Amino acid sequence: MTEKYLSLNGKKYYYDEIAAYSFRNSTPLNGYESKTLEFCRSWLNGVQEFPIHTSGSTGLPKTIQLTRNQLEASARRTVQLLHLQPGDSMLVCLNTEYIAGMMMLVRGFLADLQITIVEPVSNPLALVSPEENFAFGSFVPMQLHTILQETPERILQLNRMKGILVGGAPVTPTQQRELQAIKAPIYHTYGMTETASHVALRKLNGADAADYYNVLRDIEVGLDKRGCLTIKGDVTNNELLVTNDIVELLTPTRFRWIGRADNTINTGGVKVQTEKVELAIAEAFADLTDSPRFFIAPQPDEVLGDKIVLVLEGHPLAPEAEQDVLQRLRQHLKKFEMPKEVYYSPSFSETATGKVSRQRTLQKIGLHAD
Repeated sequence: MTEKYLSLNGKKYYYDEIAAYSFRNSTPLNGYESKTLEFCRSWLNGVQEFPIHTSGSTGLPKTIQLTRNQLEASARRTVQLLHLQPGDSMLVCLNTEYIAGMMMLVRGFLADLQITIVEPVSNPLALVSPEENFAFGSFVPMQLHTILQETPERILQLNRMKGILVGGAPVTPTQQRELQAIKAPIYHTYGMTETASHVALRKLNGADAADYYNVLRDIEVGLDKRGCLTIKGDVTNNELLVTNDIVELLTPTRFRWIGRADNTINTGGVKVQTEKVELAIAEAFADLTDSPRFFIAPQPDEVLGDKIVLVLEGHPLAPEAEQDVLQRLRQHLKKFEMPKEVYYSPSFSETATGKVSRQRTLQKIGLHAD
């Protein structure tokens, strides 16, 4: 019987030596490799509870405990949905200290897949041979965008996959248009650390692309009084989890995501959903060759209570270019939804998982941050 192994940054590690920690003194490791193998060792030795860090993109980072049963229940659904078989190869290119990358490892172990792990860089396919046949991969939107822009020939490698997951951030209209070039099915994930990764998926490409999420089997969803999604299932230890996500519940197993309850800005007595405005801004930037990252935020105002401002990353746009963007926005937004001022940050602050930290970015440029 062939000994099982995984590949980490081009180096082979056999499961028995990972479990016994026998490689530790003979193989030099960087910090990412060490932490990745530490989780693998715990998993292979049957550890039943795992401390997992939240990303801190929507609040203060924290550590929560998830059980092995929760992780396995989540992994099993994904494996079955994508029809993954023992021996299929998978690419792990998300940070394994956080739930998205960690769950890739769990899926690999659970389904007896051949695991290839690389550093979570912007173009992970540049770290592997174009000849490698991966059946499965998971990316953040920026990684897929970079792959298509920098190495468009690698689309053939993506097309050979049974399924591709993308999550961790919204997919912009420009990015979704780019993804239509990929033939392999791509699913935008909905989930969080507390649900052991995703509990619902939205098809992004092909004839059956949708603007709503389908809830995975045996997961119960509902709404609280605020219109926010509630989740219950084996991945939550059958406890009711109340999210901060405002959704439109279309059926008992299908919902359309609207935005986060804490992303509602009350300006002049009118409630504005941040995500709606940011979608319009993304459309306004869609024709630009190099569109900057951005977000909107509330800032104190004597008349409105809070005014909406737009924060762009990078060098300031030329005045005429800035006015052009604002003029385009006026075609999509109502007067009270329009940003009242534009600010610039040379670079956005990020969380450990690469998400934009709005609070730290606002503080860095001297704006109010709740």
